Amino acid sequence: MNIDDNIESKRSPQKRFSLLDRLQETVLWRSLFRSGYPSTDENRAMVMFNSFFLHIHPVKVKKNSLRISYTWGLGVISAYLFFLLTITGGILMFLYVPSVDQAYQDMQALETSVPFGMMLRNLHRWGAHLMVLVVFLHMCRVFYTGGYKTPREANWMLGVLLWVFTLLLSFSGYLLPYDQLSYWAITVATNIAAYTPILGDKARVFLLGSYDVGQPALQRFYALHIFLLPLVVIGLMGVHFWRVRKDGGLSAPLSETSGGSPESVDPRHSASPQTDEQTQLFPKIPSRTYGLMALVKRTGPMVEKGPDDTVFSWPHLMVMELLAMLSTTIFLLFVSLLANAPLRGWADPDITENPAKAPWYFSNLQEILLHMSPALSGIWIPVGVIIALMAVPYFERRQEDVGIWFASSKGREICVWSSVYTTIALIVLVLFDEYIGVRSLVSSPAIFPEWIIPLGTMGALMAILYAGIQRWQPNGREIALAFFTAFVTTYFVLTISGQFFRGIGLHLTPVWNLPPGGLTF
Repeated sequence: MNIDDNIESKRSPQKRFSLLDRLQETVLWRSLFRSGYPSTDENRAMVMFNSFFLHIHPVKVKKNSLRISYTWGLGVISAYLFFLLTITGGILMFLYVPSVDQAYQDMQALETSVPFGMMLRNLHRWGAHLMVLVVFLHMCRVFYTGGYKTPREANWMLGVLLWVFTLLLSFSGYLLPYDQLSYWAITVATNIAAYTPILGDKARVFLLGSYDVGQPALQRFYALHIFLLPLVVIGLMGVHFWRVRKDGGLSAPLSETSGGSPESVDPRHSASPQTDEQTQLFPKIPSRTYGLMALVKRTGPMVEKGPDDTVFSWPHLMVMELLAMLSTTIFLLFVSLLANAPLRGWADPDITENPAKAPWYFSNLQEILLHMSPALSGIWIPVGVIIALMAVPYFERRQEDVGIWFASSKGREICVWSSVYTTIALIVLVLFDEYIGVRSLVSSPAIFPEWIIPLGTMGALMAILYAGIQRWQPNGREIALAFFTAFVTTYFVLTISGQFFRGIGLHLTPVWNLPPGGLTF
């Protein structure tokens, strides 16, 4: 080495490795973390492939799906709330015994002697209520943006089932405090099961394990709440997330999807005919090809017609999801500090709550129960609504307005008109039945006030709704929007009526005159 080389080596300092750098070079580290920090496009892709927690995400996502005004983060908030409830519920299991003699005392102990016990119970209680609301709003978001259409029909049905099981999951946990509020709310709700066709009162006995709410009911609801229903929800969520990936991610307008035609959205219609091996390997249509395990070769969406309107999930999607989870956590902590979960007196079968109300998310069913047959209001109408929601994607097939809120400005006007019309009609009907009453006008035979008149009224209201939107000359999508908006409005109006305006004897009462315990939050 000459003198110049020696001087140059002294001028250029050697690179120093920190302890973290040395740790990252070890075989142990590389076996656990197969990709480096996602600072390059390659590592951003590899971190999604190699991470157990992130592999459910695609490597890249459409920019449209990152807009807050499009998704509102409702899907990730729903999943996060389920995770949060699993954590808080798991901790509460160490502090709770499912016994009619011990359950109420455990609730009192959480409030008085367990460090942060009240906060823990508040997070679980308000988180459960929030999950019921967010899952329903997520379902509404998907419908209003056309996210249920081809090829997402099956995933839409899974979403409807997730909504139903979310209600059941919250309902099964309602009895566990075993106070007056939960005892009579479960009593009212399970009484509806006695009107199940064919089974009758056997359905109610199956739920309660007896003819009344007691130890068998508490034990069954506990098993449903901590094991069976969460297991079903986890399975449905897993398939739901998988279908989101397989169906091309979140829905987006055709202008933002490759190809620009309805056929290009559905991979079942995008493949070119494959007659021989050469056609399979080199399709004549200038489109992207992909293979799965070197066994399946098909054509992907066209990529030459516009710029790639996608971004890497890391960090864009990760940051959005993190913000959604942090915002949800802060909101729940704030609510939990302001309001404690209710705990009434010890459950006493001899002291009837008045009013005895179902849980708030079933207040709409209890409200319509006041106006028609229990079998019609508690069994047939809910089942009919669920079937109708699942069937919508198979009747409304338009692709042009996928990914657009309310399909168009005309669709938005139709939704507003449907909501106003439904609200006014419901208020008038509730007031009429309260102060005049169908049964006072037609009392016999019982089938008339219980079945025929309610069904005829619902049919007439739907006919008026359909006739009222004809001024806009609606297409199939806009007709579906009108009726779905009527359903959503009915759900909220009857929930508000049943929860905030039903007092002693379930008569209409101003919310400020409700008796103590008039709300079932």
